[in-house]
Amino acid sequence: MPLFEKAGQSPAELEARLRLHRLPEIGPRRFQTLIDAFGSASAALSAPASAWRSLRLPAASADARRDPEVRDGASAALRWLERPGQHLLMWDNPDYPALLAEIPDPPPLLFIAGDHSLLDRPQLGMVGSRRASKPGLDTAKSFARSLAGAGFVVTSGLALGIDGAAHQGALDAKGATIGVLGTGIEKLYPQRHRQLAATMMAQGGAVVSELPLDAAPHASNFPRRNRIISGLSLGVLVVEASVASGSLITARLAAEQGREVYAIPGSIHHPGARGCHQLIREGAILVETIDHILEGLQGWKNLPPSNDTLQSAPRSDHPLLALLHAAPQTSEALALSSGWPLPKVLAALTELELDSSVACEAGRWFARAP
Repeated sequence: MPLFEKAGQSPAELEARLRLHRLPEIGPRRFQTLIDAFGSASAALSAPASAWRSLRLPAASADARRDPEVRDGASAALRWLERPGQHLLMWDNPDYPALLAEIPDPPPLLFIAGDHSLLDRPQLGMVGSRRASKPGLDTAKSFARSLAGAGFVVTSGLALGIDGAAHQGALDAKGATIGVLGTGIEKLYPQRHRQLAATMMAQGGAVVSELPLDAAPHASNFPRRNRIISGLSLGVLVVEASVASGSLITARLAAEQGREVYAIPGSIHHPGARGCHQLIREGAILVETIDHILEGLQGWKNLPPSNDTLQSAPRSDHPLLALLHAAPQTSEALALSSGWPLPKVLAALTELELDSSVACEAGRWFARAP
């Protein structure tokens, strides 16, 4: 398949978006502002500097449009896309993950090495301390094995500590796992996890980044990475974290995005348990066994569903489908109409979309014709 078809754009627009994406200080919101204002990335790149200034965009960004390094970086990305197993998803691509599209600032571009279809499968995020204890690492592996065995994709940040243990646990169960990077895919960090990432991709997993392929580690990139972990997931499990941990940022982003937050408690004398305890005080679900997660997401278990589960009704009688046949709605409106919590609605919509019963366009869900 030609690379522009893989990315869902004409060759010229694909290159223009890659160039726009590399400009300094052009994040998701400014990228969207430019596309909205000019209609396309190609038009934005050729617009006069005065038009950019009228949008209150940084002068440095406008000046960098003609920087040879920007053009060269876009060309390198085009060459990268020509290789098998390497993909680019854009927010207006039909294959863009539905849950991620609903967060306030979805990445306009996602570079993916591995199986890109995993991004639309039901996922649980797992995060925690980079300096985790041996019991914490063992717990992360155990929960990841169980989640993968129950049919979830385990999504984490490929960092040292809990992240790495979560990915390894999923691999041990022959399950799927996604690593979301705070660097470009060609600058994978930490280097100690290069082999882990290769194993993940070889066993059907994926590595994902919204950053240019050659983006180096930078402190500001990792909170951005965290919103993708939570945005892709139905919920986030925090295994071990201090109060100042970046894992708490991920958990709070998950809560803001309407995802469920789970936390494993520990000893009151262990600093690595304090972040989890704080999350529990703030409303996170206290988790002692895998069932404390699965019971809230019953329909995703690799077990026969009970009579009262979400999926027990025939598709034509599904309560959310009935509401959508009446009128298209956002996921938040469906939560209000159905009386269900938003995470349960998101889980149901994901399954209905995988079943081709519904589709999401411009933030609203539509029922497909039978």
